[in-house]
Amino acid sequence: MAKVQFRITDEVRALGVRGAYAVMRGLANRERDPRFERYRAELVERLRSELPPDCLAADPVLKGFRDLHDAIGRSNRRFPSAAESLVSLFLRKRIVPAINLLVDIYNCVSLETRLSLGAHDLGKIDGNITLRLTDGSERFVPLGQAAPETITAGEYCYVDDGNEVLCRLEVRQVEKTKVNIATTDCFYIIQGNRNTSAAVLRVALERLVALTAEYCGGTRETTWIEAD
Repeated sequence: MAKVQFRITDEVRALGVRGAYAVMRGLANRERDPRFERYRAELVERLRSELPPDCLAADPVLKGFRDLHDAIGRSNRRFPSAAESLVSLFLRKRIVPAINLLVDIYNCVSLETRLSLGAHDLGKIDGNITLRLTDGSERFVPLGQAAPETITAGEYCYVDDGNEVLCRLEVRQVEKTKVNIATTDCFYIIQGNRNTSAAVLRVALERLVALTAEYCGGTRETTWIEAD
């Protein structure tokens, strides 16, 4: 099986987009795991004190995403980062959403770090992946939808060789590569911004890989760190 390649363009790097990325294969996903449920319950209790009500405005990582959106002229009200949406949900309901094990794991790491995390089923990706600015020709079918939406030029997006968006900004993933119970191979995104160092990204990456291997098995094939 050919190794997937990933690259980030200089134009996106200049905006301040930073990230860590990984390919893991041989994963065993499932709906639930009793051991993980205990881990998640403990995390929720810990985050009750670590995420005060004012953290949405005060957290430097979340602010860094808003700064990125300002730089490309996108409304933060309309396009909150995935991390900000997840933290906002936690503050309102004190929960980590239950989707499936692979997704629940990366959501836990996102809440811990305030980085925006996502995973894409490698078997549904066309060729390699580039994080680049859009030109408006790309196909974008958001998660949960059947029909494509128009995407405007000048947004930083993860795009495969088929010119299909996999993730719009660090805001919205797509239906095509969503992770389900049958997923065995994933491309992981751990995205930050100017306020996240290479060390922070690497720690989050190792945390994600360790938790995923503990509960879903699998092996890490490739990793990339894109930071100053």
